[in-house]
Amino acid sequence: MDQIKIGKFIAERRKSVNLTQMQLAEMLNITDRAISKWECGKAMPDSAIMLDLCGILKITVNDLLSGEKINMENNDQKNEQLLLDMAKELEKKNKTIWNAMWTIMAVSIIGLIGGLAIIAFFMPEGPWMLVAILSLCVFFMIPCFYALKLEVSVGAYKCKNCGYEIVPTYMQALNALHRGTTRYLKCPKCNKRTWCKKILKK
Repeated sequence: MDQIKIGKFIAERRKSVNLTQMQLAEMLNITDRAISKWECGKAMPDSAIMLDLCGILKITVNDLLSGEKINMENNDQKNEQLLLDMAKELEKKNKTIWNAMWTIMAVSIIGLIGGLAIIAFFMPEGPWMLVAILSLCVFFMIPCFYALKLEVSVGAYKCKNCGYEIVPTYMQALNALHRGTTRYLKCPKCNKRTWCKKILKK
């Protein structure tokens, strides 16, 4: 999707229905700054208000996402293109989140190992050394919990038994045995527990 094109289209439609940015913002219960960001192509309208926005601007969601009025005869072709573009964007976003997750994990592990080495080398043995080690472990475990949240938020886990794609809750993933990003989960379809491999595509 071309955000710049969509932004210009929103501005054109807003003016065509004789609304200022402030008036449109009030109708949608948001700030005029958000409208300005849309029209500059810096952000997209939230899905929760997209239908209301389209109603006010007298356009369809397809028109909005295409950044232009769509003729009925070209509708099916445009729909296909929109779905493809959205799938590509979702895939790109998932890859970004996935890479961020691995970066957080790697930095945390390196930091933990480095911190433990510094403590072992510079601190004398005793209760303060134990406190320092425990504090360091807690400090570097927090990013790992966040990395798990990122892992769960993208893709799904594929059941080894029936191939069903499982999307567990954060707590289900946290409590499951795991080998890297492969988790021992119960499949809601076949009701069997298997080692489910992470796949990025839902």
